[in-house]
Amino acid sequence: MQGMKIYETIVDSVDASEERMGELIAQLAEVDMSGQFLCSTARYLAAVNRDGFDRWIGTLVERAIVKDRDRRYIGSLLEALWGADFKERSAELSAADDNFRRIYKRIYLK
Repeated sequence: MQGMKIYETIVDSVDASEERMGELIAQLAEVDMSGQFLCSTARYLAAVNRDGFDRWIGTLVERAIVKDRDRRYIGSLLEALWGADFKERSAELSAADDNFRRIYKRIYLK
């Protein structure tokens, strides 16, 4: 499975140059039809270094929202990226972060 292979390459390449990381994420977005690996990669990079990978995390989340039409994976991003109290802070987070707003709306405001 190409998605898993690219995900593993990203995990093994967290110290890669920005150019290389961008290339890997573009490849992942190309092959991940469900958003599963995009979400996993966003969660992983956030756990490793949220601030350092913020640029890539945003891109991964944007692409995962588009790919995960069945809402199977994007819901896992809410707590992983915005904290356990994301529901209590949903109005604040929605106003500040378009990706949060889009996911929250899709999951909770059907």
